[in-house]
Amino acid sequence: MTTNMRPVSSAALKQAVEQHLTYTLGKDAGHASVYDWRMALSFAIRDCIVEPWFRATRSTYEGQRKRVYYLSMEFLIGRTLEDAMINLGLLEAARDVANEVGFDLREIIEDEPDAALGNGGLGRLAACFLESMSTIGCPAFGYGIRYEHGLFRQRFEGGQQVETPEDWLTLPHPWEFARPESAYEIGFKGEAVDGGWRPAESVVASAYDMPVIGWQGRWANTLRLWGAKPTTLFDLERFNSGDYAAAAEPEALARTLSRVLYPDDTTYQGKELRLKQEFFLTSAALQDILRRFRTEYDDLAKLPTKVAIQMNDTHPAIAGPELIRLLTDVHGMEWSQAQEIARATLGYTNHTLLPEALERWSTWLMGNVLPRHMQIIERIDDDHRRATKRPAHVGIVRNNEVQMGELAFIMSHKVNGVSALHSDLVKKTVFHDLNEIHPGRIINQTNGVTPRRWLKLANPPLAKLISDKIGEGWIGDLEQIKTLEPFAKDADFRRDFRAAKRTNKVALSNWVGETMGVKIDPDAMFDVQIKRIHEYKRQHLNIFETIALWHNMRENPNAGWAPRVKIFGGKSAPGYAVAKEIIHLINDVAAVINNDPVTRDLLKVVYPPNYNVSMAERLIPATDLSEQISTAGKEASGTGNMKFTMNGALTIGTLDGANVEIREQVGPENFFLFGLTADEVVKRRRNVRHARDAIEASQNMQSVLQMIVEGRFSPSDPDRYHGLVDRAWNHDHYLVAADFDSYYDAQRKVDALYLDPDAWEEQAVLNTARSGFFSSDRTIRGYMADIWETESALVGEESLT
Repeated sequence: MTTNMRPVSSAALKQAVEQHLTYTLGKDAGHASVYDWRMALSFAIRDCIVEPWFRATRSTYEGQRKRVYYLSMEFLIGRTLEDAMINLGLLEAARDVANEVGFDLREIIEDEPDAALGNGGLGRLAACFLESMSTIGCPAFGYGIRYEHGLFRQRFEGGQQVETPEDWLTLPHPWEFARPESAYEIGFKGEAVDGGWRPAESVVASAYDMPVIGWQGRWANTLRLWGAKPTTLFDLERFNSGDYAAAAEPEALARTLSRVLYPDDTTYQGKELRLKQEFFLTSAALQDILRRFRTEYDDLAKLPTKVAIQMNDTHPAIAGPELIRLLTDVHGMEWSQAQEIARATLGYTNHTLLPEALERWSTWLMGNVLPRHMQIIERIDDDHRRATKRPAHVGIVRNNEVQMGELAFIMSHKVNGVSALHSDLVKKTVFHDLNEIHPGRIINQTNGVTPRRWLKLANPPLAKLISDKIGEGWIGDLEQIKTLEPFAKDADFRRDFRAAKRTNKVALSNWVGETMGVKIDPDAMFDVQIKRIHEYKRQHLNIFETIALWHNMRENPNAGWAPRVKIFGGKSAPGYAVAKEIIHLINDVAAVINNDPVTRDLLKVVYPPNYNVSMAERLIPATDLSEQISTAGKEASGTGNMKFTMNGALTIGTLDGANVEIREQVGPENFFLFGLTADEVVKRRRNVRHARDAIEASQNMQSVLQMIVEGRFSPSDPDRYHGLVDRAWNHDHYLVAADFDSYYDAQRKVDALYLDPDAWEEQAVLNTARSGFFSSDRTIRGYMADIWETESALVGEESLT
């Protein structure tokens, strides 16, 4: 594929922006708002993407290239404007345009809302993968749902999480193209009859496309999002009879499917909605894939040679049965051939070692919502049982439940974990028996993140420093960043590295002051834990250690402590009471510590609400210490840990997930290790008194729990955390007590190093210089070689300079 890409001058970009302002938005420049200029600039930048997007599509068709289809319930893409300008090389031209029209480009960029299409690491990984596939030139589509309200917008009232709807689609979304011609009917319920299906309900999945441009604009792929629409828009007869609500019922029921990500599934209705959402995404994607395939090829038997479908977690696991249904019921293929083709086409990425996170649906629910698929699942399970002579306890349908993890495994030709440790544990734990039956099916593909978003975009001071020193090759090939390593011994470079970090810390300090009213010192250590709130991620271990630190600072304020700002970020699932209790405790502790005159210059705790991609882009570049403290053997990989390392933060962590590989890459001496290993966790749990023994052996832990239980942080409600304290003593499944002293001691080693700025900066530089392995470009190349069996469309082309 030839690129024919030419730089766009500031003058040409300005002309395009002004044309969109006038003719697309109908606004006069003299009366245009920030919103108007943001939309006009977005349309102008989008115009620059369309040409390489079309060119990539034509190249794929002309070369009859194999396509990758990435199915994910989440694509946490954040803002698009700045990312697109960076990959097109138009950031400085846009800055010139903004200055000429009297606006600050940063103000325009920050006017864009984050796309509310995800929750956490799963969705952010999917977004990184799409950008890397475009950068590498891997022909691909991402398939997701166009959520109107996303997960939720988080705010705190009295320290407690309150959920309100996200409103990102209230205003027009300039990056999408509606594709009404790409619409598919999706059925539910009804009955399976004569080897087919007669649904009782149906909705229409309508496509909206977003182009995803890669580095230097050489290739662009598509993120296709499905919006749910009714098959019957409006019942005029009911409306005219005065039954207005019933008249609009079909539209309301359809829109429910694409309103909210991960609706609360503690009720039957919530479970049904989740299953419907997953099938809605999967069926629409598969129908679209087969339609596109049949425009090029007559023989569906060739599907695995031209199509690779990757299931991102178990949410799209219904893809196996649905693909078989489409091949047999719709296209008339024989059953065994359809099953063989489906398996050769599908791959499954496992993201969890938590049994409860591997989805299970009751056979009654599955049979009610998807009766034909329940038949197909049972036949797949029976075929597998007969073919493998497996043990009786192994199978897809067990205990009146459909095990979606087992279904995804059995219907995939490759199953991958997302870090070396995780993949090893997948073989030994959740899929032990299936791994014995199918040796070699499970492989590893360690996660990565895109350096374009998470270093060049998020951290301009550091990105400029690196490019000034080693050139810009690292942006498209992060392995080149290793040439920075010798500069860790260069005092001048360490000084500049520290200055870049301080610039980010000052910016974050100002933002915290403006938005939260809390004054924090940019010269203090910024100690950050940002991730979904969950017991295994152990935000409560962090806040317990914070309480112990505060208590000891009060006891001896002149002991030479390293000043710290503890920063938390993350949301709890709406129905997860324990996680919400942890959030409440963090905010209660912050209220006490931040107003303590004895320690206010030594310790602060801040928890900005509504953590999202844009907040991460503020926090990560300003971080000194990255908290990766999950119970060993529970975190699949993590990607935040990689972003922190790339940006020169040091890590305190357990041997869990990708922490293991980060420690190997940066060097054990540049990583603060603590806690039990995964094997030791299993052994420790065998002692039913493990928590009580650990607490009785730790004066710090006893003091922390005593302060909490006596209401030190909740004086108006002293009993508020009695349940939390009881769990710490008696039901500590995630071994917070067992790891507490080790964690506390490791934090004191962090203190000592931070008080030696040169030594700290040397290790920080080495973390950045040794982060090259953690690029999502490397990960995608691994998927292409080991799972998808596809090649780059850009092989042999020179990078643009």
